Amino acid sequence: MTQWERLQQLDTVYSQRASDLYNGDEFPMEVRHYLAHWIEGQDWERASRDSSQAAFLFQVLLENLDNQFSRFTQEKDSFLLQRNFRRYKQNFQKYQEEPYTLAAIINWFLVKEKEILNDAELAQQVQTLQVQSAAVELESQRQMEKRLKDLKTKVEVMEHNIRCLEEQQDEFDFKFQTHKMDSCTEEEKNKQRQGLQKMLNALDKCRKDFLSETSAMLDATDCLSSVLIDEELVDWKRRQQKSCIGAPDDTSLEQLEKWFTQIIECMFQLQKFLQKLDELVGKMSYENDPIPERKPHLSKRVDTLLTNLIKSSFVVETQPSMPQGRGPLVLRTNVQFSVKVRFLYKVPELNHVLKVSVSVDNAASQVKGFRRFNVLGTSSKALNMAESTNGGMVADFRHLTLKDQKVGGGGKGINDLSLSVTEELHKINFQTQFEYQGLSVFLETSSLPVVVISNSSQQQSAWASVLWFNMLCSDPKNVKFFESPLPASWAQFGEMLSWQFLSSGKRGLDSDQLETLAIKLFGKQQSYDQCKIPWAKFSKENLPDTNFTLWVWLDGILTLVKSYLSDLWSDGSIMGFVSKGKERFLLKKKQNGTFLLRFSESIKDGGITFSWVQYSNDGNPSVQTVKPFTSTDLKQIALPEIICNFRIMVAENVPVNPLCYLYPNIPKDQAFGKYYSEKTGEENPYLKYIKTKLVFVSKENGCTSVEEGPLSDLCTQDRDPLSFSEAGDDDDDDDDVLLQGSEASPMLSCPTIDPFWLNSVLENDGENTAPDSHISPSCLPQTILENGVDIFKEDISVDTDLTLREFLNSQNLLNSLDSSTPEDIFNGFGFGYPNMPLTP
Repeated sequence: MTQWERLQQLDTVYSQRASDLYNGDEFPMEVRHYLAHWIEGQDWERASRDSSQAAFLFQVLLENLDNQFSRFTQEKDSFLLQRNFRRYKQNFQKYQEEPYTLAAIINWFLVKEKEILNDAELAQQVQTLQVQSAAVELESQRQMEKRLKDLKTKVEVMEHNIRCLEEQQDEFDFKFQTHKMDSCTEEEKNKQRQGLQKMLNALDKCRKDFLSETSAMLDATDCLSSVLIDEELVDWKRRQQKSCIGAPDDTSLEQLEKWFTQIIECMFQLQKFLQKLDELVGKMSYENDPIPERKPHLSKRVDTLLTNLIKSSFVVETQPSMPQGRGPLVLRTNVQFSVKVRFLYKVPELNHVLKVSVSVDNAASQVKGFRRFNVLGTSSKALNMAESTNGGMVADFRHLTLKDQKVGGGGKGINDLSLSVTEELHKINFQTQFEYQGLSVFLETSSLPVVVISNSSQQQSAWASVLWFNMLCSDPKNVKFFESPLPASWAQFGEMLSWQFLSSGKRGLDSDQLETLAIKLFGKQQSYDQCKIPWAKFSKENLPDTNFTLWVWLDGILTLVKSYLSDLWSDGSIMGFVSKGKERFLLKKKQNGTFLLRFSESIKDGGITFSWVQYSNDGNPSVQTVKPFTSTDLKQIALPEIICNFRIMVAENVPVNPLCYLYPNIPKDQAFGKYYSEKTGEENPYLKYIKTKLVFVSKENGCTSVEEGPLSDLCTQDRDPLSFSEAGDDDDDDDDVLLQGSEASPMLSCPTIDPFWLNSVLENDGENTAPDSHISPSCLPQTILENGVDIFKEDISVDTDLTLREFLNSQNLLNSLDSSTPEDIFNGFGFGYPNMPLTP
């Protein structure tokens, strides 16, 4: 079965993707359909790099189109197909001079088809696993539901039995009282006594049976509550703990609330039955009555089960978090935070009855040197159904604040454990008193351990502590965890790290990226199952040849992804973590202009760079890398725009974009076109006053190790004679070409000045109506205007503090313009010559 036939058999979602793939005119779907066998039998990837092979396949393709056209002429009702194939052949003729371009296009479509097929296959596998997992989970839920239903049925049966027992006892009591008042013969009395004895024996048996049923029901409830508390609730708490550090786990409480409510209701019913037995005993008892002997033990079991269930049903639904915080469980003194608790026994009679108070757990203060805090704000609220979207019993604390409690002169002492501030763990406690149907239970629950900071600069370290604790420790009471923190296995660490990227950029790490990180940490291994990462290596010890830790480096990348690269990361455009050796290995096998995006390994606060392959005249490939872009650069211009407008200088000082295909072979504009923008004016803050095009340029002739290829080897369609500056890379090996200049940032703004703004500047020199209008002298000698007029000569001397007005009135400028007219100057800037003098 051909790849094309497999595509046609996919589910609707993926077949639609295949259909959308061929929406354009680059490669018609009809050609793909009718020439499927021949197309899939050719090596288009090789043809995209081999001109002779591409030329051969191009001619064969035209012949196949002619042959197919001939077939259509012999068939009825094929007029439209004849017309279309004639047009397709004419369209393909434009690739006569560059057949390898058509080969690259066809290869790209085949690769995208494979991706769709792989995605569909992966989705099928995931669905199978999800079905299996869901089946296990569903089976567990079904078992729980079945057992709860059986429990409720037993309660209904016991309710019927207790009524029958009461009626039976009333009948016996009536006949016994009648017997005592009856003045019959002794023989008749003996018969009556025998009948009463039988009734008493039957009553005794019913009482014993009822007590046995109660005991059996308590046994079943005990097992059920163990599953509910020790398994289901524990699983939910662990899921919540992992979700706090980014895991995409379900933390809804509706199912647990339903189960807790049902089982607690059954226990309260059972408690009423036992109270009814007390009433029956009060009315009538006899020698060896089983109720006084066995009922107290049963009542105690019911109370114990109820107490345990009710205590367990008081949970923290939403862990403490600040509105603008890095994540949950990191709190800052004097900054408001919110937290929500929930009571899983949903009963309308208790709405607005139970008052919950909040406090900081001072158990940690028993550790010498640990700080102490007071809770400010609304520290007491009633559990109610109004603050929950589904009617649950919640208390939502939205305006709490922690304040340092000064002890012994204030300040933080030296604690016994020698822990840093961000390694101190504290808990937020919640208490209430449950009073219902004669049962009184003190309820208390605690948040997961929180890290309390006093300065925003501590957030990074605090979040590292939160990640490490919740990754490895399931005991929320272990506030001394960092006294001797456990190491993380590579499986645990990789999973946690993948969650961070999932949270920041909507996509986790794949196996290749994880392997790259594993090699970075442990070196090349056959298996990383036994590898462990200690806490110190994660957050305290600097990486080799750097002045920052592993976590600081990773966190800088995460921040960069979240702030500027989320879309590119989520759609898979960024390879991200790839070693330089593997980068060269991957690129040197690809066609000229293929590039990939990876994160810098040498920038503390996160950087991203791109590397591309370029072939020399003799066919030898070389890999070049630009200086990484940081948040400072990406704040001004988006990475897709950088890639679109990037230039290097080739022969004759012509700026050319060397970036053609995103690895493996996706045309650049196909990968990033949807992110391009041409915003100006108020739509774009950094272009508000001056219409600007920001271009990243590197002078290729400044790199002695560059192996220059013919101009035709580059993306000539991307040539754009715009301004340029030099870019560099401090993050690459000696084997690669290093593009680097003297500028602190590889960004240059080439202004195209609005005449109306220019009038305003010239006429209102003293007004602060626009941003700094100084012209960077480093760009002037190299400015190439879009209409080809070279205004600025290289011998112009420009003061570094020269303003726009001073520059335009400069005698040096006027002397250097030679025969250029004012109209030429203004046309060179991109607008017509205004009817105004150059002096105010």
